[in-house]
Order: sequence, then structure tokens, then C-alpha cells
Amino acid sequence: MGQERAAATLRRAAAAGADLLAGGRGAGMTHAWLFTGPPGSGREEAARAFTAALFCPDQGCGHCDMCHQVAVGSHPDLEIVRPQGLSYGIKDTRRLILRAAGAPTLGHWRVVLFEDADRATEGASNALLKAIEEPPPRTVWLLCAPSPDDMMITIRSRCRLVTLVTPPTAAVAHVLATRENVPPAMAEFAARAAQGHIDRARRLALDEEARARREAVLSIPRSLTGVGECVMAAERLVKTAEDEAAAVTAVLNESEITELRQVYGEGSTGKGLNRGLIRGGAGALKDLEDRQKSRATRTKRDVIDASLLDLVAFYRDVLAVQFGAHVELASEDRRADLDDLARASTPEDTLRRIDAIMRCRRRLASNVSPQMAVESMTISLHRPRL
Repeated sequence: MGQERAAATLRRAAAAGADLLAGGRGAGMTHAWLFTGPPGSGREEAARAFTAALFCPDQGCGHCDMCHQVAVGSHPDLEIVRPQGLSYGIKDTRRLILRAAGAPTLGHWRVVLFEDADRATEGASNALLKAIEEPPPRTVWLLCAPSPDDMMITIRSRCRLVTLVTPPTAAVAHVLATRENVPPAMAEFAARAAQGHIDRARRLALDEEARARREAVLSIPRSLTGVGECVMAAERLVKTAEDEAAAVTAVLNESEITELRQVYGEGSTGKGLNRGLIRGGAGALKDLEDRQKSRATRTKRDVIDASLLDLVAFYRDVLAVQFGAHVELASEDRRADLDDLARASTPEDTLRRIDAIMRCRRRLASNVSPQMAVESMTISLHRPRL
């Protein structure tokens, strides 16, 4: 959807990879790629499709066993890395590098697809750099990040860049209507509200609770009539994020702990067996709980960040109304609120409010307390122009 240039680059590279394996020069194929683009642009999907093209005898037919295994993530030569915590550390990176050094088992390539590679710590990035500088002959690294600037300059200088763009609203609506059987009006609303983010558009179209959460977020600007209301709005936003994060992680946490306890012998029979194994697994259990706590924190911040992006889109629409710009409005369904706020404030006020939201996002990324960061933001959204 709107990614023709990137798709053409990847098709040529897949063909070059096949040529290289056949003894040719393989011009256009390289061992390290950096997929960048805004949320919803399909960075991971493009990297996965490229992987299928490398593995598939027909360079990505979409129907063979190789393509199916890549699609479901079960191909033994594909290593998918999804950082779930606040960051991806050097220990995990070193273990990943060891796994990536192995020879392919089914095909001619071993591919590491590193989603959210920008979460790698400085030490992890340095270790990753060494692996990219001197890779095994058949290992291909596919790194995904929102922007090239999110990666160390030494890493991005050694990667071939694939830049993806936000899909147009019409294309996203078409996908929802044809693949998900979403009614046209709902598909158009979801695509416009999600600003081209296909996964978020799908949730808005199919999940009534997702639409209700968006509605609650976009009602915040009208509710900020005083400092008390600002504090309560911040508390509601953070509490909603905590509840959603808990719901997302609870089932996963329980299954992980149960599996770990079974690995270390809980429920086993035999004199002294159960006690010894459980004692030996205490350290592993503590490490797992730490990772789960980090994942819950990351999930909570991701939920808050999604709400903040909805607010940014709302105030950007206010600015468009104030300037009389003839552009598509993500918050068209709240046109009355847009018009009221546009009349009651100036473009300078709107820009100041957008800056306050973006400052809140930066503070959250710097580990500031979510409650404090969001309260400061809501008070800034209410504060009259000096």
C-alpha cells in the first residue's frame, strides 16, 4: 500500500541474492538492512516479505512451505527478535549473535529480523555493530526502527536503507473492506482515525472497546476546565493504560511462570527431586519476573503513547481548521469540538499544546513517572495563553 519504491528495491535484492547463490556477482544484495518508517508503515511486514523472497525458490510466491513458515514465524533459519521490555540489553544481544552465526539448515540464508532495534542499549548496539561488520557469509540482518536517526550512525552506515511511508487512507480502508469485510463507512472512519496505521485501523474497525478508548482520549480537551479536572483526566488516562497493560500481560505471565516451574521440576516425584530443582530455578524465576515487570511497564507506556498520538492528531486538526487548510482530518468525527477549540484559541495556543504533548512523550521515554508527566501535560493543555 503505497510502498512501490521499497518493494521494487527488495525484489531486485532478492533476485540479486539468488544470482549470488548461483555464482554471480549478486549486485544489490547485502548482509545488513535497515527498515525505517512511521508506525503503521509496515516495517516488520516488509522485512518478513523480504525474508520469504530470500528463502522461496520463486522469490516470494506466498504459497509454498517456505513462505508459509516465514509468515507464521516457524522457519528454522529465521530468528525474530521482539524486545518486550524497556530495552534490549547486551547479554541478550550476545546470545543473539551466537545464534545468528550458525549455518542455515533448510536454505541458503540465515536471517535475523530485529523488530524495534532502536530499543537496543548502547552496549547492545556496540555488540551488534561488530556482528554486522564481520557477519558470517550467509547471515542477513534485518533491523527495523522508526527512523535512521534512532540507530547508531555506525550501524546505519553499514546497512542498506529501506524507507517506508504511511499508507494512504483510501488504501487502508480498501484493505479493511476487502480482507476483513468491514462496512465501507466504518472502514473509512477507522483508516482516517488510525492515520494509516493498518493494525490500529483494524482494531478500531473490529473492536468496540478500542473505539471507546479513543473516544475517551479525544474527550479530554473539552473536559479540561480547571486544574482539578486536569489532574483527574491524567489519572483516568494512566489508570486506563495500567488496566489495559495488565490485561495484555496477565495471561502471558501466568503461562510463562507455569512453563518455567515445570522445567525446574515442580510437580515431579522422587525423594528430594522437587525441592532441589525448584531451589535451582529460583534465580531463573526471579529473572523472568523482572522481565515481565519490564514488559508490563513498556506495555503501559506504549498504551499511553498511543493515546498521546491521538491527542497530537486532534490538535493538529485544530490547527488545520484555524488555518482553513483543506486536508483530511483524523478527528473529523469530532468536528464540533475541533471548531469550538479553533474559535476559542489561536494557532500559537495550538502549537504550544502540541509541544506539551510531545514533551510528555519525551519524558515518558526518559522514565519520568507517567502520572507526573501526564498531569504536567494536561495542565499545559488547559493553561491559558500568557
